[in-house]
Amino acid sequence: RVETTFRTAMERTRVRMQFIPLITFLSFAAVTAIFWFGGRQVLAGALTAGELVAFLFYVFMVAGPLGEFAGLYSQVREALGASRRLFEILDTPAEMVGLKPVTGPALATNGHAAGHVRYREVGFGYAGGRTVLSGIDLDARPGEVIALVGPSGVGKSTLVNLLPRFYEVTAGAIEIDGVDIRSMALPDLRALIGLVPQDTFLFGGSVRENIAYGRTDVSDAAVEAAARAAYAHDFIMQLPEGYATVVGERGVKLSAGQRQRVAIARALLKDPRILILDEATSALDTES
Repeated sequence: RVETTFRTAMERTRVRMQFIPLITFLSFAAVTAIFWFGGRQVLAGALTAGELVAFLFYVFMVAGPLGEFAGLYSQVREALGASRRLFEILDTPAEMVGLKPVTGPALATNGHAAGHVRYREVGFGYAGGRTVLSGIDLDARPGEVIALVGPSGVGKSTLVNLLPRFYEVTAGAIEIDGVDIRSMALPDLRALIGLVPQDTFLFGGSVRENIAYGRTDVSDAAVEAAARAAYAHDFIMQLPEGYATVVGERGVKLSAGQRQRVAIARALLKDPRILILDEATSALDTES
């Protein structure tokens, strides 16, 4: 995708660099020709000086829009490229299209779910690729903390991303409170899970808006409580406008550790039955 965008930008620049000198040359050539021919006509008495000046004025009026044609063509090409990317997003199929849900007992998602997670002989492999996970058994009881340790690239993130069904298991099953997650509606399943991913993403709004993202009914006291639990309140109060401070796109105005604290506060505010921290503390100090 990046290479395609780069090639499109280079092509747009190349076209612009070809058109602008050409149109500029033609414009000056036309003015020079009019001066030469019009001057001869004035000397011959066939044309007055005022008529020549008026004609030149009209030529400049036409030359201006022609000079902008190269930029217009470039903008049209840019718009076409953007529209292609937009329609690619709009044409993306909905999640889990075509998957047959597993029938089974209903899970309590109204706040009474215990959050007992079990992986039963779970396997996963990308389409057309090698198997990433095979025969995984895991039993995480409510209130239990489990750490997955291993070198990079062995599938730790993939393993936890199977729980909210960002990926679909290719073998075995994952259960919450004894219910296969494939029998649950995605909103109900994900309502039970709080996830802080490796790549901490913040929106361009305020600190409060980022912590309360997706929650329109949350109080300032609840936001502050979540921030305190994530050890974020102290640094937030040192920001120019406190919780109203705008963090910039992707949180560029905050350090990596501060972004992680805000993301953790967002997950804690949800008060999920299952909390997943995917290397979410890599930029935090030991005390935090």
